[in-house]
Amino acid sequence: MQSATDKLWSGRFNEPVTELVKRYTASVTFDQRMARFDIQGSLAHAAMLQRAGILTPADLQAIQQGMSDILAEIEEGQFVWSLDLEDVHMNIERRLTEKIGDAGKRLHTGRSRNDQVATDIRLWLRHSIDQHLQEIRALQTALLDLAEAHADTVMPGFTHLQVAQPVTFGHHLLAYVEMLQRDLERMQDCRRRVNRLPLGAAALAGTSYPIDRHFVAEQLGFDGVTENSLDSVSDRDFAIEYTAAAALIMTHLSRLSEELILWMSPRFGFIDLADRFCTGSSIMPQKKNPDVPELVRGKTGRVNGHLMGLLTLMKGQPLAYNKDNQEDKEPLFDTADTLSMTLTIYADMMRGVVVKPEAMRAAVLQGFATATDLADYLVKRGLPFRDAHEAVALAVRHAEKQGCDLADLSLPVLQSFSALIDDTVYQVLTPEGALASRNHIGGTAPQQVRLAIGRARQRLNG
Repeated sequence: MQSATDKLWSGRFNEPVTELVKRYTASVTFDQRMARFDIQGSLAHAAMLQRAGILTPADLQAIQQGMSDILAEIEEGQFVWSLDLEDVHMNIERRLTEKIGDAGKRLHTGRSRNDQVATDIRLWLRHSIDQHLQEIRALQTALLDLAEAHADTVMPGFTHLQVAQPVTFGHHLLAYVEMLQRDLERMQDCRRRVNRLPLGAAALAGTSYPIDRHFVAEQLGFDGVTENSLDSVSDRDFAIEYTAAAALIMTHLSRLSEELILWMSPRFGFIDLADRFCTGSSIMPQKKNPDVPELVRGKTGRVNGHLMGLLTLMKGQPLAYNKDNQEDKEPLFDTADTLSMTLTIYADMMRGVVVKPEAMRAAVLQGFATATDLADYLVKRGLPFRDAHEAVALAVRHAEKQGCDLADLSLPVLQSFSALIDDTVYQVLTPEGALASRNHIGGTAPQQVRLAIGRARQRLNG
């Protein structure tokens, strides 16, 4: 009879591991978060073993009742996790055996911890991805609501962080809706590869028992089974792929965070963030610091680091399973936690953005944002584009010396740069005129912005 501190594999060894090795190799402190999924996988495995005649109906009933009791203990915080039992799997199995006796010892028939943990991770990650899909949609909805309210609000579009051309704030926000749509599709695509059952591969070579892997896959909601036992237990591609998709989402939100930080500064003054997303200074009474966007930028580096860590973890491993793979869980768990919290807080934060349209419009008038429109005006009147580009560049240089915008130049002055100009030119030199002229799909015209919002909402509701 094994004691509570005996390893399940201890019969092979002459001495126990040291306390330091025990702490160094145990994973139960962090993998216990997969307990619900470990129990879910075990129940499906047990049902299959009973169908195959390996477990009796009484064994299955005992396992089902025992697992139900254990899950309740875990959820109520009454389960005692033991470092001696190394991981979530052995802790649950030992507790099950304590409760139901030999039936609990039969549960591990036909499987190994190698395929068991691979199954647990996939179940846990599939659940996390499903949560992320909801969180991404919630953030897209918040962005669409803000974009719809500001489909006509003029602001400068930037290249090289210099004023380039007029856009609307709604159009600008839709760029992030599009990024998040690609992120959503990447997560959905990643989910397809996560959703394959490795259970049945056992340690690395399969099992001699008459198992039915497709039955277990169906019980657990997997789309199918993995095809090679060696790959089944050693593959962590799905974890790397997920982390890469998460890193891209964080990168997109980091870009938006950088803009929110800039826009909130007095030098821009385009927006304000709700107080609940900001903090003050311990020494400067006037400060209102955009801590949440700044932390999103910082946490992006954290998730990117997890991606590099997982790639490095796998690069030197021979087939099949190696203990190295224990190190996949903490970066994976932290990535999911960070991403979920970031998406959730971002959706709330965007609903608290206060837009300052006057400041945005004033900024458009400071950077010759309609210069391209003047060049297009000349081209439409027959001037080759390169000649039009040169004429407008000279006009900009003159306006800059005068300290005014192109629209402030008199008609005779404008005509000194091209005789093709007449008084209709002022219609294209306003920000509103520039916006309205780009009336095509993907363009900045407020009408197109509203149509794009409608299409995005249809995607979300489809």
